[in-house]
Amino acid sequence: MVITTLPASWFRSKPLYALERQSIFLRAWHLLGPVIRFSVPEEKVFYELAQVRFYITNTAENGIKAYIADTSSPLRTYLTASGLLFATLSDEAPEFKDFFPNLEPLVDRVDFTRLRYRRSISYEGHFNWKTMIDGYQECLHCVYTHPTFSALYPPTFYSVEPYTNFCRHIADPSKPDDGLFLYFFPVCTLNVYGGGMSSFRTCPTEEPGVSRMEFDYYHEGTDEEFEKYFSFVRQVALEDFELCEGAQRNLEAGVYSQGVLNPEKERGVAYYQGRVKELVMEAFQREKEKRLKEQEAMEKDKGPNDGLTMKTRAIEM
Repeated sequence: MVITTLPASWFRSKPLYALERQSIFLRAWHLLGPVIRFSVPEEKVFYELAQVRFYITNTAENGIKAYIADTSSPLRTYLTASGLLFATLSDEAPEFKDFFPNLEPLVDRVDFTRLRYRRSISYEGHFNWKTMIDGYQECLHCVYTHPTFSALYPPTFYSVEPYTNFCRHIADPSKPDDGLFLYFFPVCTLNVYGGGMSSFRTCPTEEPGVSRMEFDYYHEGTDEEFEKYFSFVRQVALEDFELCEGAQRNLEAGVYSQGVLNPEKERGVAYYQGRVKELVMEAFQREKEKRLKEQEAMEKDKGPNDGLTMKTRAIEM
């Protein structure tokens, strides 16, 4: 069976992103990071995903809670036993265990609170959110684009295991606690490698060709050791950034239309793109049926003589 990529038009269409926002982002659980990120009492840590601005706060009275920034309306959160905090953006999202039915047995063996929160950075990139996730979900490009990374984690071992709404990346089976990469559909990741831990979110903007990258970094060593780790992982991130901006330019210019995916080497891409297509097409069908019902209701309200009256007026004119 041939597995094709999403069409290039899906990476540059505003109406398509409107469907993605409703069918994917507002119905997902998004990783915000290890709970240690929110250890400062009363501090408000702000986020913005799919044009929903919200914040996390940790109070002695209520514990960790999430609120929409403009209205202070509460959002649902979920904290795993291993210390990972997730949040929804709307009431349309299912229960956490329905969205991630097999996540906790995998992650609960790891203590994600053992490393200290060190730094966050954010900046915009000229690429669609899916362009970045395409690159994250495969490592065929690693040997050419990430020479320092590939020296530590040879692509010959690299594999991606899709689950329900998340994927586990394994860089080296002999090092289960190093080279662990987790992708959470649609735009969140958690990466344990190089002696530290990081998470990033590829946040879509209203412009389909622009995304905002948000990174959080965790490390237990000295300041000098952290800066060495930070320099290494930032080099990898910047290599991906340049690759994505180049790929998006090709998508915008029409150089690329649609391709074929390797079912083994690109199974991570095939999985997440399949979810995108499935959810967007379901939303499109719902919208189509809704408009059809509205049209039928309007026709019914007009009455049997309205159509004849309109024709008569047209003749008179």
